[in-house]
Amino acid sequence: MSAATIFFAVLFYAATAILVVGLAVKIVDYARTPAPLKIPTTPAPTGAGGVALRMLREVALFESLFKSNLWIWAFGILFHGALLLVLLRHLRYFTEPVWFWVGWVQPFGLYAGFAMVVGLAGLWGRRFLVERIRYISTPSDHLMLALLAGIGLSGLAMKFLMHTDIVAVKAFFLGLMRFDVQPLPSHPGLYVHLTLVALLMIVFPFSKLLHAPGVFFSPSRNQADNPREQRHLAPWAAEMEKSKA
Repeated sequence: MSAATIFFAVLFYAATAILVVGLAVKIVDYARTPAPLKIPTTPAPTGAGGVALRMLREVALFESLFKSNLWIWAFGILFHGALLLVLLRHLRYFTEPVWFWVGWVQPFGLYAGFAMVVGLAGLWGRRFLVERIRYISTPSDHLMLALLAGIGLSGLAMKFLMHTDIVAVKAFFLGLMRFDVQPLPSHPGLYVHLTLVALLMIVFPFSKLLHAPGVFFSPSRNQADNPREQRHLAPWAAEMEKSKA
């Protein structure tokens, strides 16, 4: 077995562990963080059903971004929608037999790679062209966008410019899932692509990309606008009040 196969096997086991544990720790931390005030962005729903519907619109359609800036919303929805299709398309490397609906996604996921890169270009461009966003942009913001763009471009390059043995790639990842490491094809483009993907998995729990799970814990979105009907107390405040009684 080649050194590259062993290296990438260890790399993806480590990256997966960091991603899963890191996300779990962050999500638990978010869930435990108290919300001492009622601060839903108004107009806001007054019941749990309305909150759930509002959250669905926010996650699926980026409703607040649509209302605030249409052209940034267009690039954002293009990138995230294309990324979803690309991820669904890649499920073929982790399933055997391939689920029927994953087969249906394949042609859409292929060209979604181009849309993903276009969306990233627009989102990256705003960090240079919009003064107020350029002012608050940090090197890490640019590095995250460069990492995502590198993943998209290297994936497209392997599909259209320098093909690799996708059957062997699938065998490698299925082998990882079964703890039975299989040889990885020797291909420079594949090595670059997999390295970037593993790097993204490693940095994800420590980056601004955590807005993905974080949106569900945003008090301005997940709270009902019912302060008069129901008194809001954070758990620690309730404990203090109880101890004083």
